[in-house]
Amino acid sequence: MIVLAFLAQTLRIVIPYLLAAAGGVMSERVGIVALTLEGMMLSGAFSAALGSYYAGSPWLGLALGALGGLVIGLLLALATVRYKADQVVAGIALNLLVVGVTRFFLRYAFDSSSNSPRVPGFGGEGAGGTGVGATLLASLANPLVWIGLAVLPAVAWLLYRTPFGLRARAVGEKPEAARSLGVPVARVRVLGVALGGALAGLGGAYLALDQHQFTDGMTAGRGFIALAAVIFGRWDPARVALACVLFAAAETFQIQLQGAQLIPSQFVEMIPYVLTIVALAGVVGRAAPPAALGKTE
Repeated sequence: MIVLAFLAQTLRIVIPYLLAAAGGVMSERVGIVALTLEGMMLSGAFSAALGSYYAGSPWLGLALGALGGLVIGLLLALATVRYKADQVVAGIALNLLVVGVTRFFLRYAFDSSSNSPRVPGFGGEGAGGTGVGATLLASLANPLVWIGLAVLPAVAWLLYRTPFGLRARAVGEKPEAARSLGVPVARVRVLGVALGGALAGLGGAYLALDQHQFTDGMTAGRGFIALAAVIFGRWDPARVALACVLFAAAETFQIQLQGAQLIPSQFVEMIPYVLTIVALAGVVGRAAPPAALGKTE
């Protein structure tokens, strides 16, 4: 029962990481630093809560969540591809912009500075029971769980089995060579970042619809952990998926340790972040990112 509870909680935690990390893989494979994953997720979470609340439909919330992330992705593409801004500076600026915009519209739309009212979501309502089994069934009733489990295999297929994927990888490695062969580098980069934004927005939508509300800053650094998973996984979708599971398992372990109260909570809360730093410290020196990552033309 303890193992089942651990797996059920890990499943709930890993889905937003998988979705955001898939968006990070798409963005960085076309050469754009995915530092904006946090802002994309937060925008997706707020958009999903807004659509689900006013339309009374989690499906519309899901669509608006993807759209919210897509908009931030397009803004990143506009700044970095069209106007050739520094990608790190643009990413930080957009993250700060989304924090401010969601806080403003949270008060405007819901008359609250902290959280939205309860919104319709997938699963969890009327599950017909309590305990680990009911929690697991409620999670499996959520279509975003299945989308999250399938998203990195789908990204792998897109990158390695389609003409667009070949162009995306070429643009991320040698944009000059790709351009000499007639590949529209700017268009491929915009499409890659836009798709990445939509996927990260779905990760934020999962948070809002799973918790049945939006709270200020609810992503709480998950976008940065997803970016760490992308780097730890060496930009390969299969390895990135394993990294996401590792970080989610660490977070689950942290939550269960807090419940046991065996260690001061301040130290327990550090576990996922310490693991992230340790993992990256052992990998970054040996990992080879896409050659054109972060470079403006």
